Amino acid sequence: MKKIIATLLVLFTLTDAYAVLKEKDLEQTLSVLRTELTEKHTELHSQSNERKEAAKSIVDQLKETIKKSNQNALMLYSQNTNYVFDLTYACHEATEQYQSFQKQQLPFKAYLEENDVEIAKYDSLINSLKSMRPDMLEEQGRTDRSVCLTLAINIQNTLIENRGQVANYISFYEMAEQRLKNLNEYANMRYDDIQKSIFKNGGENYFTVIKEFRTKLTEAESVILDKYTPNKEESDWDSSVIIQLFTIIVFYILVAVILNLIIFKFLPKRFHTSEFLKKRSCVIMATTTVTFAAILGILKATLNQNFFLMASSLLIEYAWLLSVILISLLLRVNGRQIRSAFHIYAPLLFVGFMVIAFRIILIPRELVNLIFPPLLLLCTLWQWRMMRKHHQNIPQSDMFYTYISQAIFILSLICSWVGYTLMAVQILIWWIMQLTCILTITCVSQYLKLYGTRRGFEEKPITETWAYMLFYKVMLPVMGVLSVMISIYWAADVFNLSDLCWQIFKKHFIDLENLQVSILKLCMVVNLFFMFKYIASTILSLLKHHYKAGDPSTAASREVMGRNVIQVLVWGVWLLMSLSIMNISVAWLLAISGGLSTGIGFASKDIIENIYYGASLMAGRISVGDWIEVDGTRGKVTSINYTSTIIESVYGEIITFQNSQLFAKNYKNLTKNNGYILAVIPFGVAYGSNLKQVTELVENAVNDLHHEWMDPQKKVKSVMSGMNDSSVDFKLFVWADAVKKSYVISDVLKCVYNTLYENGIEIPFPQRDITIKNLEELKEVRV
Repeated sequence: MKKIIATLLVLFTLTDAYAVLKEKDLEQTLSVLRTELTEKHTELHSQSNERKEAAKSIVDQLKETIKKSNQNALMLYSQNTNYVFDLTYACHEATEQYQSFQKQQLPFKAYLEENDVEIAKYDSLINSLKSMRPDMLEEQGRTDRSVCLTLAINIQNTLIENRGQVANYISFYEMAEQRLKNLNEYANMRYDDIQKSIFKNGGENYFTVIKEFRTKLTEAESVILDKYTPNKEESDWDSSVIIQLFTIIVFYILVAVILNLIIFKFLPKRFHTSEFLKKRSCVIMATTTVTFAAILGILKATLNQNFFLMASSLLIEYAWLLSVILISLLLRVNGRQIRSAFHIYAPLLFVGFMVIAFRIILIPRELVNLIFPPLLLLCTLWQWRMMRKHHQNIPQSDMFYTYISQAIFILSLICSWVGYTLMAVQILIWWIMQLTCILTITCVSQYLKLYGTRRGFEEKPITETWAYMLFYKVMLPVMGVLSVMISIYWAADVFNLSDLCWQIFKKHFIDLENLQVSILKLCMVVNLFFMFKYIASTILSLLKHHYKAGDPSTAASREVMGRNVIQVLVWGVWLLMSLSIMNISVAWLLAISGGLSTGIGFASKDIIENIYYGASLMAGRISVGDWIEVDGTRGKVTSINYTSTIIESVYGEIITFQNSQLFAKNYKNLTKNNGYILAVIPFGVAYGSNLKQVTELVENAVNDLHHEWMDPQKKVKSVMSGMNDSSVDFKLFVWADAVKKSYVISDVLKCVYNTLYENGIEIPFPQRDITIKNLEELKEVRV
């Protein structure tokens, strides 16, 4: 219908009147206008048949829409409120038709306004042509004026006729829209009643039902006779149709089983491994389920029976759930565990099938309240027994999911026995859907991880692994977040409450002028978090790869600076987008921040100062790996960020300095100048030594060491530094590796000592001469 209306509007819509510009004279202008109006008039008349066909199609479509709305109205207004599945189906059909009709709306009224402008324009053109005096024109000009006037009048009449047709369509269209709107409003009222019935009001608890079991059983029998007794009139929803459907289901299940057995029988022998034989039953079940779903899909596409369309859609969904669980087990569980794994999921799959069956046959609420609680009790005990029997023979992840399933069974059992049976159904269906999504994502994640391990992606650069990381780090987490909403949506769709569910997702449970929070918006923010996390890590990996390829010696420090800048930019964009999604006004944030700016300014003074000095350090003053000395503490820089610098001292201590402290304490960078620093080594010789000989011997000996931790470009130099009490003092200047300075000093001192000793040059040490006066007196005193 949308295409038909669009075509009609295109045919009705006219471009602006063929304009003429200033020609050499009036006669030439009239000649050009005549040509253009002739083309426009011909074009309009050539489209008349197409307009009629399109108009007829629109009228037919609108009539069909109104007929369908009348059918939905009869179905909806006649439903028994106790038949919840029937009522939800009718409500869904009404709301779906209204939403579909709303999507097809096109701007009829806007077209009318444009058409009125065109009519007024041609009216002005006609008046202008009429007001021209023929006697002021040449013969050809008078002819052109008459033809232009006739053409303009004909075009104007055509526009007026088209406008009348569109005006009729508008009244017809608005009538259909109003009927659908009323029907949609009534359906939403019934949806509210169903929602209250499921989540608020509930019903009688099952203990009361047990006390009045005979009465309830009689009521159930009456409901069964009333609902499932074959009608005299042929109906798409008669009980005989339900029996035919289940007969078809059984038949095509047998067809699917036979087809798969035949296929497996003729498989090559190389597939008949011991592991395959152990999994054979589960493989056949999985392939049979997929085959059955394909057959249902083909039948759904070829048949046009309403009940079968509804039932086949539900069965295809259930077949998908079952096949995903079976395929996940086949891929994750070995042959020895496969049977146990299937048994622990069997109770949940059985309950899921029962709910789908209830939904297909549109079972009345009285029967659900009577049958489902004891059925759920049996399934809960069944699940517990399977857990105790098979818990040692299944993977831990499946056992964890089974414990959750048991908890869901217990919760649903409690809900059903206290009167909230339909809520119990909703909880179980949600968990079945959620578990299916979890198993799907888990299976994909495990095989993707194995694929990455086989390809060695952990050791490869980001330029080769970005696509793999995008899927692993973004797509899978996003699928995990969306799976929660999808599973809730599917569970609601069992009761045809998907529209209501979508409204709940979009509803702002925090709705302020400057803050709006809904489930959908939270989901968007979380998914954007995973996306921007990937963007940040990918950019940082690319920078790291680039820095290492360019200059490995400064790569670490440049990476630290780049990391901080990129994180601020990327997460800043994420924050702005999140604020926009949550409808948080920037002006509101500025107003709040303005009131706190003074206090924040004083509180963050030191932080800002550290950030400033940190940026200065990372700009090149210090690099990760440099050796520095601060207040006599020497160590290696292991990390620099915007607030602090971490140093590992030569004694193994980890020391953190605030960036402002480093500037205040005048740190020394020991490795900035090629890593060598000047070591001044003192030594002395005895008086009387040949000082020139001492200098030459020591310098030559130390230079000949060719020490690996001494600068080979700078020769050792010695100078006389003073004359002490017992020695002539020298200083030896050696350029040593900053980190190995102590080792260099030790080796140089050994070399100096050996050189002086081997050449007979005395190395003095402090000596004192003691003179004793009045020795005789001391002797007498002693005696």
